[in-house]
Amino acid sequence: MSSLPKSQRVLYLLGPEHVELREVPVPRPGRGELLLRVEAATTCGTDLKVWRRGGHPRMLVPPCPFGHEVAGVVAAVGAGVRAFAEGDGVVVANSASCGECPPCRSGRENLCRNLEYVNGAYGEYLLLPAVFTARSTRLRPAELEPAVAALAEPLACVLHGVSMCPDGTRTVLILGGGPIGQMFVGELARSGRRVVLADPVKRRRAAALTLGAQSTVEVSGIPDDARRLTDAVGPDGADLVVEATGVPAAWETAMTVVAIGGTVVMFGGPPLGAKVRFDAARVHYGELAVKGVYHHRPATFAEAVERLADGRPPYALLIEEKHPLEQVELALRRMAAREILKAAILP
Repeated sequence: MSSLPKSQRVLYLLGPEHVELREVPVPRPGRGELLLRVEAATTCGTDLKVWRRGGHPRMLVPPCPFGHEVAGVVAAVGAGVRAFAEGDGVVVANSASCGECPPCRSGRENLCRNLEYVNGAYGEYLLLPAVFTARSTRLRPAELEPAVAALAEPLACVLHGVSMCPDGTRTVLILGGGPIGQMFVGELARSGRRVVLADPVKRRRAAALTLGAQSTVEVSGIPDDARRLTDAVGPDGADLVVEATGVPAAWETAMTVVAIGGTVVMFGGPPLGAKVRFDAARVHYGELAVKGVYHHRPATFAEAVERLADGRPPYALLIEEKHPLEQVELALRRMAAREILKAAILP
């Protein structure tokens, strides 16, 4: 094991909009574990929600290390690890499935009954438990820079969402032009669909056009613009609507602008206990398909790494700023103000 420092800086989440950069010991990997030297982490919408709310019901309870989109270099290898060596560039998913429960055995590892999460990407080192070494760590292609590689986790989620979209859909309406919405644009446009993005921010609409959207529509607030959305996709509505905001009212809007016989993919995660209302008769007589989509699978994570290495679509454009660990909160505030899509955090 190479010489390691005794301590490192790690950002801790303490409560709503309350973080603290702490000096903590650098852990040593045990059997089956890896110690990652973080080269880059990226901010995301989930981090923003977690920071605002002070936690997440499934992923982390404060006080705890923060951040989960990460790429780096193997700094130390635990006993028994054969697939990785010190110095390897890797990218790591933020969760690991057990591979044994019924959902895992049916290929739905995102619904694993024993799903484990890892946080602490906003730090200098990150210890990966053995299950992450075995199931959630991928070698990083040499041509893939760390900050872009860290986008593999959100892209893996989007690729899982795309796998839930039926073939043959012609017109797609995406509600929300944040990083996830932008990745849906890229993936659905590359398959030949006509993609329309709805978002109130001009810069986001411009990014969507670069990533393959055929057109965009300016909305003042997605729940209030059903007529404008319908005008953008045609009077019959969109064959496929992807909700990528997590706002319950936008879920309701999605149900009004989908075409008869169409599909609505509810990707954005609403708050726990949120309720929505829709016309049940329209769902029934219109044979609408409504799909909830959560997280990613090992197969989509592997595919995401390959897609990022290819560079098409050019998802690197989503990273608009770079900040040190001391400025994670600044980056999150700029995301909240819709001034940037994502930031790379460089220890």
